[in-house]
Amino acid sequence: MEEWQADPTFAMCRALVDGAQLSSFVGGPFDVRAVVAGIRPEAKDGFLLDEVPWEHFPQGDRVREAVHLLHTDGSSVRTGMGVVGGMCADDMRAAAVLAVPFLIRIAADTCHPYRADALAEVSSPARARYFGVASREELLLHRADTGYDDLYDDDGVEVTLYPAGWSVAAARAAITADAALLRPLLDDPEPLIRIAAAYALATATATDLDRAVRTAFRTRLTAERDPMVRAALVLATAEATRTHPHPATTAWIREQWQDPAQAPRVRLAAAIGWLCPKAPGVCGGGVQDVPHGGFGVLGQDVEDLRDRRGKADRVRLCGHRRLPRSSAMSMDSLSS
Repeated sequence: MEEWQADPTFAMCRALVDGAQLSSFVGGPFDVRAVVAGIRPEAKDGFLLDEVPWEHFPQGDRVREAVHLLHTDGSSVRTGMGVVGGMCADDMRAAAVLAVPFLIRIAADTCHPYRADALAEVSSPARARYFGVASREELLLHRADTGYDDLYDDDGVEVTLYPAGWSVAAARAAITADAALLRPLLDDPEPLIRIAAAYALATATATDLDRAVRTAFRTRLTAERDPMVRAALVLATAEATRTHPHPATTAWIREQWQDPAQAPRVRLAAAIGWLCPKAPGVCGGGVQDVPHGGFGVLGQDVEDLRDRRGKADRVRLCGHRRLPRSSAMSMDSLSS
């Protein structure tokens, strides 16, 4: 038996597979949305990890230990790095969601040596796993068809059979609740922090926060000089706009990719951000309007879009942790 099959939530998942109604578990002890919403502000700020029911969710104890190690910055801190992102890559986000409020607070601590690593993991649970997507319809989405969308509801399931939509919704709600801690990080001296902050804020869900987030992205973009960060801000704006449609912002994104004064990587980000939200066939002419070789010029810059810590040669697009270079850069697929 797999370790996660011994977790209390597995019984719930088996009941769901056997025909139980998902609604019968809403708000209960295994609804991670309710659990995250119930974490007291004092517990978040004071890192009172014992107040959180980690054990209710698959590999929750492992996530708790990772948060503890990162927070205490002890000799074993690196043992805790990458746990949340790794679990999300394995399609196990329920327990990872519980770490989000604490990771945000580590990132907000300007003295913490691993704040960038913590912030990079914040938004991982807020996007459903779906690698290798390059179509216009699916890029910048928080979830795409998993093949199991009719098992419980329309949001699919994780590999543990836990409702995927619950994990994503809980993570996005946690990020929304702490948006006030994340927004100042857009002005952080460290480029990686600014990029990760934008990547996280792009998943904020509150409608009344949408305008503030878009404004924060645009304000930072005005002052930003690093092309990599500028590209991240444009993509984050595009993702937020796809969640909360705003025609004026969509038009602005189109202006960015048509502006030859912008750095190639910024134009590439804007092209993806403008084309992807369109329905198939709507903007095919838009691609034809690009000067001959235009996308080729943008594509040449892809080699420079690499993780600054040298860990990967890839483009990390909002909505997906990674895309194969051959798929992510196939601009023809965006117009098909």
